Order: sequence, then C-alpha cells, then structure tokens
Amino acid sequence: MTFHSTIAGVPRIGPDRELKKALETYWRDSSTGRALASTATRLTNDYTDTVLNAGVEAAPYAGRSYYDAILDTSALLGTLPERVLDIEDHANDGLPPFIDRYFAAARGTKTQPASAMTKWFDTNYHYLVPELSASTRIQLEDQAWLEDLRDQVTRAGESVRPVLIGALTYLSLSRTTDESDALDHLEEVFDAYARLLPRIADRGVTWVQFDEPSLVTAIDKAVLDRVRAGYEKLAGIAQDKGLKLLVQTYFGDGNQAIELLSGSGVSAFGVDLVYGGTELPAWTGDELLVAGVVDGRNVWRTDLDAALETLKALKERGPVAVSTSCSLLHVPYSLEREGDLVVRDWLAFGYEKIQEVAVLSRLLRGEETDEDKAAVEAARAAKADRDSSDLTHNSEVRARQDAITDADRTRDDLKVRREAQQKSLNLPPLPTTTIGSFPQTSEIRAARAKHRKGEIDDAAYTQAMRDEVADVIRRQEELGLDVLVHGEPERNDMVQYFSEQLEGYLSTEFAWVQSYGSRCVRPPIIYGDVSRPNPMTVDWYKVAADLTDKPVKGMLTGPVTMLAWSFVRDDQPLGVTADQVALALRDEIDDLVAAGAQIIQVDEPAIRELLPLRKEDQPEYLKWAVGSFRLATSGAANEIQIHTHMCYSEFNELIDTVSDLNADVTSIEAARNGMQVLKALKDEGYELGVGPGVWDIHSPRVPSQEEVDTLVSDALDSVDPSLLWINPDCGLKTRGWEETTSSLKVLVAAALSARDKLNA
Repeated sequence: MTFHSTIAGVPRIGPDRELKKALETYWRDSSTGRALASTATRLTNDYTDTVLNAGVEAAPYAGRSYYDAILDTSALLGTLPERVLDIEDHANDGLPPFIDRYFAAARGTKTQPASAMTKWFDTNYHYLVPELSASTRIQLEDQAWLEDLRDQVTRAGESVRPVLIGALTYLSLSRTTDESDALDHLEEVFDAYARLLPRIADRGVTWVQFDEPSLVTAIDKAVLDRVRAGYEKLAGIAQDKGLKLLVQTYFGDGNQAIELLSGSGVSAFGVDLVYGGTELPAWTGDELLVAGVVDGRNVWRTDLDAALETLKALKERGPVAVSTSCSLLHVPYSLEREGDLVVRDWLAFGYEKIQEVAVLSRLLRGEETDEDKAAVEAARAAKADRDSSDLTHNSEVRARQDAITDADRTRDDLKVRREAQQKSLNLPPLPTTTIGSFPQTSEIRAARAKHRKGEIDDAAYTQAMRDEVADVIRRQEELGLDVLVHGEPERNDMVQYFSEQLEGYLSTEFAWVQSYGSRCVRPPIIYGDVSRPNPMTVDWYKVAADLTDKPVKGMLTGPVTMLAWSFVRDDQPLGVTADQVALALRDEIDDLVAAGAQIIQVDEPAIRELLPLRKEDQPEYLKWAVGSFRLATSGAANEIQIHTHMCYSEFNELIDTVSDLNADVTSIEAARNGMQVLKALKDEGYELGVGPGVWDIHSPRVPSQEEVDTLVSDALDSVDPSLLWINPDCGLKTRGWEETTSSLKVLVAAALSARDKLNA
C-alpha cells in the first residue's frame, strides 16, 4: 500500500482535555485505572477515525500514551530510570504492566525525584529526559504496545502506521548518569528495533514510521555513518517482512536526512517544508517524499495555491505524499467549537489542517471535487482579506517602533545599579522568594468559572481574588520569605492573562494544547500589531503591597515568552512583534514603579525554547530576543531591581545570553536536572544575581531538608554568596497548599542555616 496523504503525528490529550482529567483522577485514586485506559483508547481511536474519515489515507499511531512519547519509548526499550525499577507495579485493568514505574519517573515519589523535563526541540512541549549509563541494557517491554497496535489494526486496517522515536533522536535527547556517551547505545537501540519489526509485521501493518527530528540538527559524520548503517539494517529486515519504513523529520529542513538515507532501503522521507524550506537535495527518486506543506505548529490557514505549486514541482522529481510539517500535537483540535473569532476565516486548527491535507492530495492527483474547488477559493479569499486588513496594522505602534534607539535598550553599569539596589532594598544575604504564582485552588477555579458564566459579577469576583491575595501574603509572612509575590490568583495563565488585555491578541475558549503530562494551555493568537490600552497588573500589585512592609515583586511575562507561548503572526519577522510586546511591557513597568514597586520580575522561561536548531541562525535570533527584553526593562531606574525567570530548557549553553539580558537577578530551574547549570555559572564567572531553583515544583513530593540543604551548599560552591537567591524551580500554581507550605518551610530553613554559616 502506497499512500498519497497522511499527517506526521497526532495529539493525545483530547479536545476537552479528557486524558488530563482521567490522569488526575487516577493519580488521586489508582482504582480508576480501567477508566484511564478506556479514555486513552477512545481518544486514540477517535483521532484515527477523524484522520481517515477526512479522506487522508494513512494515520500515524504511536500507541496509547499516558504522559509523553519519549517516556513511552523509555518504557518500550526497558530504560526507565534505575531508581524506579524496584517499584512494585500494581495490577491495573487495561494499563501497561509498567505503569507505576512509568508515573514514578514522570512525577517522582515520596522518596525518589522525577526525571528531568525539558523542551521538545524549539517548541513549548516538554519531554521526560531519558537517564542512561554505560551499563544500561536495552530490553524490549513491547507486549502492551504490540497489543494496542493489534487492536488498532483490527479496527482500522493497514492504513494505521505505527510510530516510534528513532534511535538517534532518542539517544541525542538522553542524559547519562556516569558521563558516558548516550550514543554508545546507538547500535543497541537499532538492534532492539530490528527485533521489534517482525513482531510489528505480524500485526498486519504495511508502514512503520521512525521520528528523527534530530536529523535536522548538526550531527557528526561518524555518527551519521552509524545511523545510515542502522537504517540499512532495519530496511533489510522490513523488506523481508513486507514492511516499508518512513523516516520522519521536522522543525527544520530534512536535507541531511535525505542525503543520508537516499538509497539505504528506507522507503520514504518525511520533511518539513514550512520551517525547513523547499530546496531539497537530490535523492534516488525511488523513495516516497512525504511533503510537510501544511503547518503543524501554527494556526494560520494554508495558502493552498502556493502549497500546490510546491507539491507539483516536487512531484516532477519522484512520488509525493501530502502531509503536515510535524505532529498536530502542537495545535488545538478544531475550530468548530470556537465562537465568533474576529479572524476566524484566517485560521486552521488540527481538524482543518487534516482537511487541507486531503484537499491538496486530491488536487495534486487531479481528482479534485467541487468541495475542493470551493476550499481553494475560500483559502484565496482568506489570504486576500488578511493581506489587506486594517486589523493587522497600527500606525501609532509602528511609529513608536521606528523611534527606538540603542539607548532604549541600555541600563547603567551593573555596579552602579547594585549599589543603588542594596541601599533601597536592604535585603539579607541569601534572600528567599518564590517565582510568582501560588496554588490555584478549587475555590479560585470555582470563582473564575462562576464569573465566566455570569453567576457572580465583577465586584464579587474581584473581592474573591483580593481575599486570595491577602491569604497568600499572610502565608508568606508566616513562612518568613524575604521578597513576596501576590500569588496571581486572578491569572488563568501567565501568557493568556496578558493577551486578554493587549490589542492585537486573540484568546480562544476551547483551543487546548498539551504542554506536558496533564498540563494544558490555551495559547492566544497574535494577529495584529500589539499595544497596551491600560495598565494590566498595577491594581493587583497595590492590593498586595498595601498588606505588608516587605518588598513585593511586580510580575510580568517577557516579550519572547509572550511570542513563544502564543500562535504568532507569520506575516512579519518575530523580532518586530517581540519589540511591540516589549514596548507594552515597558509602559507597564513604568506604571508599576510609579505605584511603588522596587522589584519587578519579567519572566522569560521560553528564551531558550525559540533558539533556532541551526547554529548559523542562532545569532540573529539571540540579537532580537535579548534586544526585546532589554527594550522592555531598560527604562527602569538604577534602584529598581529587575528579575527574570527561566525554566525547563538547556541553559548551560546560553549562559552568555543570560548575562546579556542584563537582569539584576535571574532565577533558573535547576533542582530537577541536578543543578547542572551551576558549573556553567562558575565557568562563566557569572556576576549578576542568580537563584538556581532548590525545589522541583513539578513533582508532588516534598523535598527533604537534607536534599535542599545540599542543593544550597552546591550553589554556594559555585556562586558568590552576595549574588545568590534561594527559590523554587518555578511557579506554584499546580501544587496544593499542604505540599507548598511544607516545601517552603524546608526552603526557608535551608536559607537560614546557610545564612548562619556565612555569618559564623
């Protein structure tokens, strides 16, 4: 069977976040395992049916996933962390036999930390980092996966294409606990897949997909040679068993993969023609090119005319199938349930993208229907409307951007600022603080829901949130924290909250996207020039500041993160949009300072996330990313202490960039990855204030006093004590009050103990 249309991958969480709800129920009550398994199965089946019923010929199938595809691969290969292997798995109807070890790796236990979590390439999706060592042995635990595949093929036939994470990508994203090289296991993983392929063939499929996004990054030639040999081996086995192999790349050009695997026996290459360009190298011409012309990462409608022109040109070089640029994991499920969106006709969510793939495939084969012709006309009309719309252009914003100078991105010397801040703030050594949010309790969510439904008015809702702020301030004072926050009870999400108050942004109601595990977000859409009609956070800052004599941080989300965690307009450079957001934040900072704020935190957790995968593209990105942050913050006077926060990315390689941001204090996620950032800070001779996180807040466990004391001690070995802050890894909105209070008591005690030692 050769297909003419497909998609690169599928979402898991459900259009109504059904898997999230089932997961969180199971974590509270493990007797609900059957319901969890049933939910995961139904969602998987429904999406396969959606793809095939839309006229797309082949549907990818990765099996039932309960948290993350990389974690699924670790379970399949028998490489879950050693520290969870002794956990006894309980019988759970319908769930894989390793489920307790699986969730222990994902979330930690009372005695064991969770695996490190970081960003999936340059997206806002997070994956669980595999932990390997020189002694790791690959041992397939494939029974549950193969049973799921059999059931899916029984219901949907050979149109189902199983998907596996490729050996190179899996190992490139792994860490080792003994400083060995994870790629030493490359042949061993290929051997495991060689054993798996015949078992897959026995389940009645025709194609197998190996996801290799790492092939769009720079890879040493010696490693590439080993990868080629591995796929030649798999292709030989596949041919013997009547299988065809598709190697799928995304997030950049697939040229390296095509050059590497052409003539290897691999039957198809999947390439991203949206983010990777359409200039492809020569290949044998026998392989199927799975052309990702429909954007799987953004929500704009496809220009069907331009996509078809690209496809026709490629078809002259060999067989072509139409696909998405990457998995539809990264976009919402469907526009169907959304209300009257001002730019609705410009948009395409997951279901609409599936339809676009089917239409393009029929057009390419000359089999278009009247409905397809109507779809092309609608796409043309939407493009023309967007190109000419006044909604995208604000002359005042453009004029202000044109007037930006280098001075607008520059603060005074660090030494001058530090002296002014020490005098104005008078903080103790090793000051303690949190990152911003506190638990979003059921009471907060209930009040928000009632307000949204009109069951309580604005005044009642505001008073409920003011009461929450008062409670958070009281709790922080009782805990003895030095710099307080208002807790952000009024904020639904750190990006969405601001987007709802900025012009040029559009919010949705049902456009949920998985971020990790059961965590979902609704990324807003930037469709036009961004501006700030009114102050956004000043009133909430005043509520908190009036309740305490301690300093309270003003809390903002930085310009790069406002872009990274939104669906961004694609009709102008990202740096232009980032500066527009920065100017809005600059005005907000001015208003916070006027209201009395002496410390303002401008979070940039996503600055590493958007770093281009190709090194030659990184300097230009870093220039505008750093420039936009400095534009937002450089209007602050010397005595105003600017903080920023970064999390769940590999920051070791970007310490220079962290310095270039020129924030007075940077808090960085560190506890979950074993404080790896400390070495980079020490090697860099870092001179700015820094708070490497000492409590992993994404795990439900309360850290022991010994653990946190050790992390603080490690930090003091690498950072000048006068520069060190003590804080958690990230915000606390997902945690409960019991674990939050217990953990912060440990954190404060560790800081006080270390402070006493410094003073001794």
